[in-house]
Amino acid sequence: MLGLLLLQVLASCLWLGHSEVVNSFDRCPQFFYDGIPPNDALNPNNPARICQRFRNSYHYATLYDRDRRIPVYSAYKYEPGPDKRPPGYWLVEPQLIGDNNLKEMTSEMNLIHNHSFTLDQIKESQAINDDYKGLKDLDCGHLSPSGHQFTKESKIATFTLTNVVPQDSTLNKGKWMAYESKIMPKKTQGCTTTYVITGAVPEKENESNNRVNRPSNIWSAACCLGDEKPKDAWGAIAENKSKKKVEQLSLEDLEKRLTELYGEKVTLFKNACSQK
Repeated sequence: MLGLLLLQVLASCLWLGHSEVVNSFDRCPQFFYDGIPPNDALNPNNPARICQRFRNSYHYATLYDRDRRIPVYSAYKYEPGPDKRPPGYWLVEPQLIGDNNLKEMTSEMNLIHNHSFTLDQIKESQAINDDYKGLKDLDCGHLSPSGHQFTKESKIATFTLTNVVPQDSTLNKGKWMAYESKIMPKKTQGCTTTYVITGAVPEKENESNNRVNRPSNIWSAACCLGDEKPKDAWGAIAENKSKKKVEQLSLEDLEKRLTELYGEKVTLFKNACSQK
């Protein structure tokens, strides 16, 4: 009897070793400056920490809110590459479904036709394609954008529904895109490495049959290193509404703003990055 119990415990430990949805980001600390993620003020009630894996490699890290079915933030290194934006087919995260040994993001159809999952099982704790169909004046807004990734695989890996939120279409295609594609290249000149954390502040309002939360604000923080030491830091934030401006501000001021919005002190880089 004792031997059977030990075997069950061993099997459980081996099972846990397969998952990339983890209790901490220990398997992908490279996407956080000094390996330190933001403090617990941003944590939702039912979180999933995802080391976003595609084609056998990690590409960024995401703190996901299973209940609101949106990411809280995605953390990555800013490394824009020459490849074009990939086709926008959307992937999901099988590890949010329950007991299975699938390590990588994949399509809903693959899970249904090749792994015998039902759509109801997939949608229980994450968004699915149908949640974003027919949303009025809203886009799938990337937190880790494909344009900030270097390789073709990394760009494709950003097209998972665990990395997007319902974002106002005008903001997504306008001033937020300008921040991502025009302002970031200028601000990162002279940086040897730039760590980015981009997030969304949840709102009470849900979209798509009360399943997917529509955030009140979209924000982003950057830590720029020069010669492996912090050189600069900055932030940006915008209300998730049409024709709203993207406010550029210091990292310190962004943390103060997020502290007001969350009602608890927010520290994004654990004071390890310079605040200018």
